[in-house]
Amino acid sequence: MRFVAAIWKVLVGIKDALVLIAMLMFFGLIYAALSSRPAPISHGVLALDLDGVIVEQPRELDALAALAGFGAAAREHRLSEIIAVLREAKDDDRVKAVALDLDGFLGGGQTSLASLGDALDELRRSGKTVAAFATGYSNDAYQLASHASEIWVPELGAVAVAGPGGSNLYYKGLLDKLGVTANTYRVGEFKSGIEPFTRNDMSPEARENAQALADALLETWKDDVRSARPQAAQGLEQFLGDPVAAARAGGGSLSRAALRLKLVDRIGERRAFHARLAQLGGADEEGTGGFKRIGLAAYKRQLEPDRGPIGVVTVAGEIIDGEAGPGMAAAETIAKAIEDGLEKDTLKALVVRIDSPGGSALASERIRQAILAAREKGLPVVASMGDVAASGGYWVATAANVIIAEPSTITGSIGVYGVLPSFQGTLEKMGVGADGIRTTPLSGEPDLLNGPSPAANALIQAGVEQIYAKFLAITAASRKKSVDDINRIAQGRVWDGGTARQLGLVDGFGDMDEAIARAAALAKLDKDERGITLLEKEPDAFTSFLAGMAAGDEQEQAPADALATLGPAPQALVARALADVRRILAGPTLQLRCLECPPSASVPREPAESGWRDWLLALLA
Repeated sequence: MRFVAAIWKVLVGIKDALVLIAMLMFFGLIYAALSSRPAPISHGVLALDLDGVIVEQPRELDALAALAGFGAAAREHRLSEIIAVLREAKDDDRVKAVALDLDGFLGGGQTSLASLGDALDELRRSGKTVAAFATGYSNDAYQLASHASEIWVPELGAVAVAGPGGSNLYYKGLLDKLGVTANTYRVGEFKSGIEPFTRNDMSPEARENAQALADALLETWKDDVRSARPQAAQGLEQFLGDPVAAARAGGGSLSRAALRLKLVDRIGERRAFHARLAQLGGADEEGTGGFKRIGLAAYKRQLEPDRGPIGVVTVAGEIIDGEAGPGMAAAETIAKAIEDGLEKDTLKALVVRIDSPGGSALASERIRQAILAAREKGLPVVASMGDVAASGGYWVATAANVIIAEPSTITGSIGVYGVLPSFQGTLEKMGVGADGIRTTPLSGEPDLLNGPSPAANALIQAGVEQIYAKFLAITAASRKKSVDDINRIAQGRVWDGGTARQLGLVDGFGDMDEAIARAAALAKLDKDERGITLLEKEPDAFTSFLAGMAAGDEQEQAPADALATLGPAPQALVARALADVRRILAGPTLQLRCLECPPSASVPREPAESGWRDWLLALLA
């Protein structure tokens, strides 16, 4: 009877789950119907509550997990959507001002924030006020806030800009203790992607390249801030040069030090900030001291979707083989999006937006071949580089007719490496032996238990060298240079966009608008024919409904401690370490990946591991 009762409970549980799914689908259909006719928006202040990160392509939200309280991740805002909102608001009489709330802002790439700042500048030139508020302004938050008309900070707040730089994790000591051998294969004197598994510190070559890159990025960051906020130029140099002295000059108050240096305009609590917004756009009808708010999500729903002859495909995140959702540059998914767009025969040009530090060599080549197919059909192709387009990201860009970047874009890293773990030391520590027989020199290779044989090592290294030779060849053909010329500036070096242009790795500077304009000019399209079509799968109504329920429209963020903005959250560092461990356990895949490139602001999802890899990953974690 107990067995029958247990079976009955299982059946009842399945029935309840099916009822719940049916109810969710029903409400999802209702949401889709209501969303197709958004409610009208009255006048007020457009509230850009940018809690989360700015990205090129948001990941697909696992809404069911989020609703259940699992897998909470940083909210992601698509850069192009925020820019489109600001441009629409510029000429919208209902929008009286814009409130830039950065208390929950977790950052974005330097290039992305510069583009968003340009959109804020356009709105300000139309005569509308942009007011920014944050408890603590980090590098990213202050770069964005510098484009505001007014910068607010509370009494206990601070401007805590520190410039680019920081530490990477190195695992050689840990791997030695565990007995794990990282068998490495590479080409490129500066290709430092393998160093976390072979060293406990940076090599001199990697340090030289990383320092030059960071110095260049700091200069472009300062140029953007000084251009947007000239009155803060001198104070910014004082703060960056000697932050302790600058803080002491404020009489012990970090907020007053920022005001003295003209880094901010007003010291006031959030309530005073809201009162100022009420002056700009009207007080709320409830009389609670708030302001008339136009929500970001509601305003986005008013925008018409783009439909035009210029296809735009996004390569965002780590480049991986196979298929995946948005926010991961899965080769088959991206290639199929391009191929499906070509089949419709309505596209006249293609723009490839790249924001990737690279990844799998084979996956990068799969995407490149799909882009070449577009060119074979007569479509001009423009590669638009965002924050990062390095290693595999640059490999993809070589297929374009024209490559456009920004001075703060991180690119180059033309080199190849592979890492293959073996566990002979681990087995020895555990008192376990491994032995067997062979019929050929490659039988059972690569041997992960006793270590790969010299023959296996030689073959894998030959594969690395073959891919590097291919990388040099396609870059030389794209840039119209000799292979030797490319080899001299390759070797895994990472460049800022300004230096890359001088070296001929990119053709010119410009944002996404410039890339679209160049593509239209190459396709000989008139100005009224420059609409775009995103070549990616749109989320279905049901998923959008669940995502909306999980994320909410307007979520109030608790102000963070001002000095907490100086460094990344501990959980982000742990997640990055686990991602590195997964990478070495992924096996002998040859990588076109950039170590010096900053990690994504949101932690990428990694493909699930299985078997012994899960066991070892759990041991390391």
